Formats: sequence, C-alpha cells, structure tokens
Amino acid sequence: MLLPDSEPSTDLCPQCNGSGWVTRRVHIGHPEFGQAVPCTCQETQDADTRAAALRRYSNLGALSRISFSTTDLVGPLSDASSRQMFSEGAAAAARFAEDPQAWLVLTGPSGSGKTHLAVAIANRCIERNQTAFFIVAADLLDHLRAAYSPDSPVSYDELFEQVRNVPVLILDDFSLANATPWAQEKLFQVINHRYNNALPTVVTVRGPLQRLDDALRTRLEGADGTATVVQLGNFNSRLVMGIGEIRTEMLQRMTFENFDTTGGANASPAEQESLDRAMHTAQTFAAEPEGWLLFNGPRGSGKTHLAVAIAGEQLRRGSQVFFAFVPTLLDHLRATFSPDSPVGYDELFEQINSVPLLVLDDLGAESSTAWAEEKLYQIIVHRHEARLPTVITTVSTIDELEDTKSRIASRLVDGMVVDWLPIAAPNYRDQRRRG
Repeated sequence: MLLPDSEPSTDLCPQCNGSGWVTRRVHIGHPEFGQAVPCTCQETQDADTRAAALRRYSNLGALSRISFSTTDLVGPLSDASSRQMFSEGAAAAARFAEDPQAWLVLTGPSGSGKTHLAVAIANRCIERNQTAFFIVAADLLDHLRAAYSPDSPVSYDELFEQVRNVPVLILDDFSLANATPWAQEKLFQVINHRYNNALPTVVTVRGPLQRLDDALRTRLEGADGTATVVQLGNFNSRLVMGIGEIRTEMLQRMTFENFDTTGGANASPAEQESLDRAMHTAQTFAAEPEGWLLFNGPRGSGKTHLAVAIAGEQLRRGSQVFFAFVPTLLDHLRATFSPDSPVGYDELFEQINSVPLLVLDDLGAESSTAWAEEKLYQIIVHRHEARLPTVITTVSTIDELEDTKSRIASRLVDGMVVDWLPIAAPNYRDQRRRG
C-alpha cells in the first residue's frame, strides 16, 4: 500500500507492496485485530533488497540522508536551555529508535529540530529492518481527500489502513489549526486507533500540547505510561512576533543600582519612604519571585524602572521573562488572527499564561473594548489561580480599576497573592526636563 504519488516498482511483493507487513483479516476482538504481521516475502528477500523496499515504502525520499550519526547534539536553537533540551531529546529519540515501543511525542517551536529527530528515528528503523512510514499530517489529509477521486490509483480504505496499522508511524507537524471537522475526525481516528492498539508512533507537534483538543492531548501525553513527551526548545512565538523581550538599553539603564530613592529635591519624606519601600520589596521579589507585585503611582514615579530591574535580575539568573506594554500586547494578540500571522493565537496566549515571570506594564492604558477586557481577564485569572509570579504597573488607583475593570480588580485586591506598592513621588522625567 503506497501513497498515490509514490514511485511504483516491479519488484514489490504483491501481498505487502514492499512494506514487509500485512494486516490479517480477523474478527473484531481477535488478539491480532488491527495488528500488522510480517509478510511471507521477508523470508526470501536478501538484506539489500529488503532495505531498498523499506526505504521506498517509508515515504522519506531525500530525507533518507538524515541520521543520528550526523546530528549536531547542540541543536538548531541558540539559547543554552534549548540546546540542553535538544541534547536530551536526541538521546530519547535514539533510545526509541533502537526498540520502538509505545509513543514518542516531540514538541517545540518552529525550527527546534523535531522533524530532524523524527526522520532519524525512521531511518534507524529501516537500518534495523523494521517498517516505518513518515508523513506530514497535512499531506496525509490531502492524500486521503484525493483517494476519493475515481482516478486515484489507491483507494481511501487502503491508504487509511496503511497509516493506521504500519508498524512504526512518524506523523510530522500534527496540528488541528484551521482543520475542518472532517480533517479533525480523520486525524483523531488515526491517533485513537494506534493508541488503543499500542502501535509504536512518533508525533511531532509545533507549540505546546495544551493547544490541542483534550481527547487528543490525553492520548499524546500518555498519562498511563504509553507515551513519552519531549520538549526540544523554549516556545518562542513572542520572539517571532517581536514582543516579550526587553531592549538591552532598558536593562542597562533600569537597574536597582541606579534607582533613585530620594525622589529629587522636591520629594517629601513620605514620598522618599514609598520609593525606598518599593525598591526593597522589588529586590526581595527579584531574588525569589513569589506571588504578585503591583506598582501603582503617577507617571514618571519609577514603576517601570523597578519592573525592568526585577526582570533583568531574573534574566541574569537564567529564568524566562515575558515583558509587555499592555496596549501593544493586545495589538499582537489581535494580529495572530490574521492569515499571514507566523504564529497562532493559542500558541502565543499559552506562552503569556505559562511563562515563569510575566510583567504587564501600564495596565489601564489599553483601549477599553470588550475583547481587550476579556483577554486581560483571562490572563489575570489563569495566573492568579496558578499563583504564577507576575508584576504589574499602573497609574490607576484601586477605586479607578474597580470602576473600569471590576472583574480584573476583584483579583488584584486579593491580599493573599497581590502586594500593592503605591509610589507617591514627583515625576522624575519632568524634573530631568527642567534640569
């Protein structure tokens, strides 16, 4: 059973079409129902003929050149943590290839090496005389649609059974984004069949598994020990969209060392005390983030300076930080709905929700639309309930937030989680301009 556009060959076994495996016609409930078993042709083929047949069947084409021996273990991403993830993922993939059992799920951002390792597994299976079949999920759906055509050289049932029952399936770039109900149903049938029959499967998924439907995610995560999930790199949709990062100039300028707690010549003792308290609380938080900090005060009082200083300290310690000016963040979330967006809304939204430290700068400056309010509320609720460290700056008082953003304010007044740090100090930007 070959894909419609596969190259035909006259030396293929008429029973298995060169795969070396067949599916027995047995009744439902039989121990071998849905299982692929060795074809009788395997007993007569020499090693070279067998390897050539397996390679034709694999659908790898030019990808046959990829192997573990030629894989650079530092991986394609530049950051240290992603390199470590790739090295560990390559080791897990190599172990799987030597004895394919259960499932291996490779996740990560685009360009993290998922397909490379999946193809290396397929090629190693072929070297070990084991049948493997590689296909991109979107291509599979195209071939299944084409199989309905009267001119198709292969029937829909033959192609579908090939993918469902091949001894080792490598399903690349699995996604339900923009998939029709029919496409979602077909992909679920493949996943569910192989899951229920414990057929060795490798799946690559771009982005976190949380983006997938619960029924699919539970099978891919394999909580019952049927699957191993390996992440190959830090999800970097924010980098693709140019958000979440702090400019080097800001990190160099806004540090704890150069934060002025005097408030200038005109600051009162009470104002200086508020600055001093805010800085010391921020330093304690930066050393070990726990709970939330909310800096509230007039513009130019140092709120963003302290937020950036906290983020800078965490970045130096190797932690992940997402820094966002709230109005710009909402613009980027809207942009993900465009057909030309390099990333999906769910992928970016999940990163904002789950990043170890989130900094939301200037809450309340955004356009107060129902959509913006809903997105902010979802972020606040998720991180509040998960107790994920978060820093917020705002010029609004709690009374103003309760008037304009009552649902968000109800989370921000939780004294068990949120530490309000009011800063009463003159506008240092205005003082610098006058000076």
